[in-house]
Formats: sequence, C-alpha cells, structure tokens
Amino acid sequence: MHRRSSVNRPGARRAAALVVLAGSQLLIVLDATIVNVALSAIARDLRLSAADLQWVITGYVLAFGGFLLLGGRLADTYGRRRLFVGGATLFAIGSVACALAWSAPSLLVGRAVQGLGAAAVAPSAMSLLLTVFPEGDGRAKALAVWGGVSSSGTALGLILGGVITDLLSWEWVFALAAPIAGAAAIAALRVLPETAAAPRRFDVAGAALATGGLTALVYGLVQGPEVGWRSTSTVVTLLVAAILVGGFAWTQTHRSFGLLPRRLLRHRAVVGANVVGLILGAAIYGLFFFMSLFMGDLAGYDAVETGLAFLPMAAAIAVGSAVAGRLIGRTGPFSLLVGSTGAVTVGLASLARISPATTYLAVQLPGFLLTGVGLGLAFVALTTAAVGAAPPEDRGVAAALFNSAQQVGGALGLALMTAVSTARTAALTEPGAIPAAGATTAGWSLGFAVSSALMASGLIVILVMVRPAPRKSGAEELADASPA
Repeated sequence: MHRRSSVNRPGARRAAALVVLAGSQLLIVLDATIVNVALSAIARDLRLSAADLQWVITGYVLAFGGFLLLGGRLADTYGRRRLFVGGATLFAIGSVACALAWSAPSLLVGRAVQGLGAAAVAPSAMSLLLTVFPEGDGRAKALAVWGGVSSSGTALGLILGGVITDLLSWEWVFALAAPIAGAAAIAALRVLPETAAAPRRFDVAGAALATGGLTALVYGLVQGPEVGWRSTSTVVTLLVAAILVGGFAWTQTHRSFGLLPRRLLRHRAVVGANVVGLILGAAIYGLFFFMSLFMGDLAGYDAVETGLAFLPMAAAIAVGSAVAGRLIGRTGPFSLLVGSTGAVTVGLASLARISPATTYLAVQLPGFLLTGVGLGLAFVALTTAAVGAAPPEDRGVAAALFNSAQQVGGALGLALMTAVSTARTAALTEPGAIPAAGATTAGWSLGFAVSSALMASGLIVILVMVRPAPRKSGAEELADASPA
C-alpha cells in the first residue's frame, strides 16, 4: 500500500502552513524594529541626520501601511498564495538593496521596496491562515501562535538587531532577511493552498490617494517640531494631506469597486477593532524607539544589552497570546480587549517615570511586563474581531485594513511622540533650566504619558463598538423565527 508523505497529511500540512505563514509574519514585524538598535551604526557609516534616521523606520511603515489595502484587494482578486509568493520575493530584493546601501537615498529606497513586499505578504498570510484553519480550537491555537509572533516580533527585533549588529555589522540585519524571505516564497508553493481568483475592478486611484495622504500627514508631523508648526512648509504639507485623505474617503463612498467594500465598513465590530488597532499602534510604536535610545544613549547599554533588555517583554507577549488562544473561544474578543487595554495603559504610564536616575528593575521591567501581556491578549482578540468576523471573500482586504491601521497608527504615534517630546525637551533646555539628560528624559516621559492616555481612549471604542450585542429573549427569538 502506497503511503502518503507526511507533508500531505492534513495535520502535517496545516502545521507546515502555520510555520510558513507565522514565520513570514514574524519576518515582516521584525523588520519594522530590528534596525532600531542598529540606527547608531547606520548613522555613523552613512552619515545620516536625525531626520534621516526616523525615515529609515517611517519609510518602511508608510510603504507597508499605504499599500496594504491595494495588496489585500489584489490578494482577494488574483489569489492569495500568488500575492504571498510575489510579495516575499519583492521583500527579499528590498532586503538585498538595504544591505548594499551606500547612502541615505539608497537605504530609503530599499526600505520602501521591503515595505511594498510586506504589503503583499501580510494580508495574504493572515487571510490564508483563516482559510487553512477552519473555525474551532485549531483556529484558536493558530491565532495564538500568530498573535504571539506578531506581537513579540517587535521586541525580538530589538534583541536580534543588537546581537547581529554587535557580532557582525548593521548590513547583516538586512542581508539575513533575504534568504529567509526567499525560502518562504518557495515553501509557500508546496504547503499553502491557492484561493480561487475573483476578477474584479480594483481602486488604484484610491490606493494612490491613501498612500500620498498618509505620507504627507506623517511628513508634516515629523518636520513640524523642526521648522515650526506655523511655517509655510508644515501648513502646506498638512493641508495637502487633508485633501488627499479626504479624496480617498470620497472615492470609497462613491465607488462600487473601492478598496474597502461598503459591507465591511458597515460591520460595527470590524470597524471598532480596526480603530482600536490604530490606537494601539500609535500608543506602542514610540515605546521601542525611545526606550532603545534611552538605554543606548543615557543608560550606557551596548547593542546586545539593549536587545536583551526587551526579552522579558517578548516572553510576556508570548504568555498573553497563549492565554488569549485558550480563552477566546469561551469569552469572545470583548473581555480580552478590555483587560488588555487596561494592562497596556498602566504599562505605558509606568514607563513615564523614566529619568536619568531610574533603574531597569524599578521602571523598565514592570512597564515591559504589563505592556507585553496586554499586547499578547490584544492581538489575538483584535485579529478575531477585525478579520475572523469578515465575510470570507473579503478577508484579504479585511486583513489588509487591520494591518494598515496598526502600521499607520504606529507611524502617526511615532511622529506624535517625537513632536511632544521634542517640544518638552526644548522648553526645558532654555538657559538656566535643568541639565540636558534630565530635559531629554522629561520629554520622553511626557511622550509615554500621552501614549498611555491615548491607549485609555481605546477603551471607549471597545465599549461602544466591540461590545457584544445583547442576547435576545426567548420570545424575541421566536418572533424573529416566525414567518413574516
């Protein structure tokens, strides 16, 4: 009797698919933060300014977030595995370009290419996960793994970035990603199913408006503290952003083939989960950027020590994701979101206590642990509400919308924290004010306080939009079941 190879068995095939999908998601998330610890080395070798350094991070996020909606719609239209393979290949090419960069423009182009590849991979991978794993315990466990790697990838990126930069060089931070992305593309052809193509028109103009508007908005927020909020360039940039974003909103409400299907926008829980995802991204993203600078520039940590300092946070995220995977089937996303929002809010508030004299055990560790557990719980719950509840034919664009909300929120949050902290630091470094180190940490402290307040506002959205609908009484159910 002919025996099937182990990879063809349903259980083994699903496990292999989970490795490919979760691994690709981990690579994408890692790439958003793995360069944080290497920023000092990159700036020294390529002679980058502080503004250039921020665009090394933000450029990837904007290309990723700006093109996600188009990537999601293309995945639903032409096949999700096809887009996954193409995106992974493009990501590998961008990684090679970054590793070979010789100047600021060449590095930023490579980061943008990476972002475009990620914009094709992320929605395809998330929607394929829900296709491979039908609703039930298997999907809950797969989402727990997915949530764990997605949330902890940010912290793991800082750890790996420190180790690679210290032992090798910053170029290897990008070079090592290329073969991994290439292997994912090859493995996908064997273990991932292809979804049926559904030819339809898609909104290229809407994608251009969204990307241009978001780019202008973040650029305006970044340059505002440097050239002044009332300067002509800042005002014009923000005005252009408002026009482009408004144009995108108009096209989505007046076109039947817009990037965002109207039926998706009418789903209260899906919209609410995306709003919370945007708030979460905005509140969290600055944590890794500013805490890396704090530990590297003021606390005297080297690259490896800075990365390892985030290890407890990665472990806490894994624990939170595992707990969420066990509870999501019984509690639903609402209860988990309420608890996770509270944990992240308190964790960020704890980090607002930083000063030149604070210690890791007193401030960073408790803040990292609380925030990590909250992130692990939140990501599984948000994925279930934002993507799992969407119609199957729209899961690619629903996954894209969810990823886009987080990435764009991260870019805006980083710009907001930069603006707030820079203004506070500048005010405290006037002649006769406090020392420079104290002024710098005071600016970051205010930024964390603003992030904590922003995260707390997410609770209102959860209570209003994600709260489960009240259960109907027996009489109401019978009335609904009766013929009209």
